[in-house]
Amino acid sequence: MSERILFATGNEGKMREVRMILENMNIPVLSMKEAGIDPVIEENGSTFEENALIKARAVAACAGPQDIVLADDSGLEIDHLNKEPGIYSARYMGEDTSYRIKNANLIKRLDGVPKEQRTARFVCAIAAVLPPGRKYEKLEDREFVVRGTIEGYIGWEERGTNGFGYDPIFYVDEFGCSTAELDSETKNRISHRGKALRLCEERLKELL
Repeated sequence: MSERILFATGNEGKMREVRMILENMNIPVLSMKEAGIDPVIEENGSTFEENALIKARAVAACAGPQDIVLADDSGLEIDHLNKEPGIYSARYMGEDTSYRIKNANLIKRLDGVPKEQRTARFVCAIAAVLPPGRKYEKLEDREFVVRGTIEGYIGWEERGTNGFGYDPIFYVDEFGCSTAELDSETKNRISHRGKALRLCEERLKELL
């Protein structure tokens, strides 16, 4: 079986971003769903990094002998809300709750809060588990985790459709709009996931 990258997600919006950012790797990038892998994953870590590694290890245990497994754990931290929803971003108000409802709830919780106190950030930790059998200098090189962030603030309304999740309420001063209003190239250049994936790509090129 030829070398490929498996990304531990079933989120199609996320996979579009991942494929665009990693296209220079010249390695096929598949979601775990496309690879026919669906392990039971208990995300019981206390940080984004811990949860990303839990997911990557679970998928790697079901992957092929040449598969490179990547997994991310990402979320939104709102300073005024004690960094909620944080590592529970995907599960905030329930996994099956629409993001329109989640976003409306967060805006409501910030009602009356001035802009300077609405600071927030997107965080993305990406864990990699590399295939066995290679001559790594150190055993720990088979696993690594990188982090990317983007700073912004929570707006007063949803705006934009070029994104998913909390993108429509996360605004970036530099562009004066939400991340859901940015074109894909700009978003991937400045986003938390874009930054983390490029760090991951650099590390993979060093090790493979």
